Amino acid sequence: MKFIELLRTAFQSLKTNRKRSFLTIIGIMIGIAAVITILGMGDGVKKTMYDKFGNSKQGQQTTEIGYSSVDMGSTVHGFTEEDIANIKTEFGSEFKDVKIEHDSLINSKMTIGDEERSVSINLEKKPEKSIDLIAGREITKQDLQMKEPVAMIKESLAKKEFGTAQNAVGTSISSNETTYRIIGVYGGGSKYDQYGTLSAKGTDVVVPYKLYYDGQNANEGDVIKLTFPQDAPASKVSKKIAKYLEKNGSAMNKGTYTYYDMEKELKAFSSQINMITGFISLIAAISLFIAGIGVMNMMYISVSERTQEIGIRLAVGATPTNIMLQFLIEAMVLTVTGGLIGFVLGAGLSHLLAPLLSLGGGIKIKAHVTLNAFLLAFGVSSAVGLIFGILPARQAANKNLIDILR
Repeated sequence: MKFIELLRTAFQSLKTNRKRSFLTIIGIMIGIAAVITILGMGDGVKKTMYDKFGNSKQGQQTTEIGYSSVDMGSTVHGFTEEDIANIKTEFGSEFKDVKIEHDSLINSKMTIGDEERSVSINLEKKPEKSIDLIAGREITKQDLQMKEPVAMIKESLAKKEFGTAQNAVGTSISSNETTYRIIGVYGGGSKYDQYGTLSAKGTDVVVPYKLYYDGQNANEGDVIKLTFPQDAPASKVSKKIAKYLEKNGSAMNKGTYTYYDMEKELKAFSSQINMITGFISLIAAISLFIAGIGVMNMMYISVSERTQEIGIRLAVGATPTNIMLQFLIEAMVLTVTGGLIGFVLGAGLSHLLAPLLSLGGGIKIKAHVTLNAFLLAFGVSSAVGLIFGILPARQAANKNLIDILR
């Protein structure tokens, strides 16, 4: 018999027992879906972390050196244009570029009324979609593009400084020689999230990002990003620059300069994620073993019920090999169908569940289902059909025509 005929016969045989076939497929589907969901979420976490902290572009490497002030309320920054110039002079031949990076969530000082206060600031790059507006209006896209000196403040701060939220609208606050007009008051949440990271919705003040980092502020910061060629010893050079800054940095006496080897940390993190997803996937794979036993049981029953059909096929010229292939293909059709449905279900579940994961700092997790995951689903489901279908198929092939006719 040709393969296409065997395949067609397998589908026809499975259709005659639809309920039994469907229940068998469900077992495979659940096992594959569980594994794909776990892998999709695990790969999503790794990809998100590499996209955010790893080498962002092909053909080059990026590293960061940070500065931490001893005084938490200090407005002194660790890096200035002078520091950048010194780094280029000393190490310019060892990297491609260096620039000051700016955070969008910071702690700084602002003058509110007649008093200077330490406040948390959200430097807005695009209009906030889910802001809880209490009074006034929101910062618009045009405000951000035109670098309008406008601001929004948290309701608790507005009541403390101006009595009511409405009274705060139209007043002004200032920072770094820039005066901002308060146009709105919002209801904010906690200042810090569960990981101790500054929360965007819990900050005291919201001002335009481009305006805040205009002029002098653009030339100061607490993080620098270094860009290297792909084959350069980025980690080694970054450590040398950090040590140089400890002795020559503009704020060396008021804080510390630190280089974190993010690639090393990411590899360790990736290894841990692989271990966790592997262990959980192994547990989920137990259901595949159980489903495989279900496939074997169904095929044994099918062989027993179709003894006459096997005899007729042998009588008209089918070989034992044809009979074995027929039942083996039936088993594999069951498991591969369950595997493909399970893959689609698992991919969908991973995309639904991944955003529920939180790593703090506003890092959003997205599932990442790869071609390897599809090949795994297809390969494993095929293997289950082959392994658990071979014995029933051999039993069918070994039936004796004379015994059947009796």
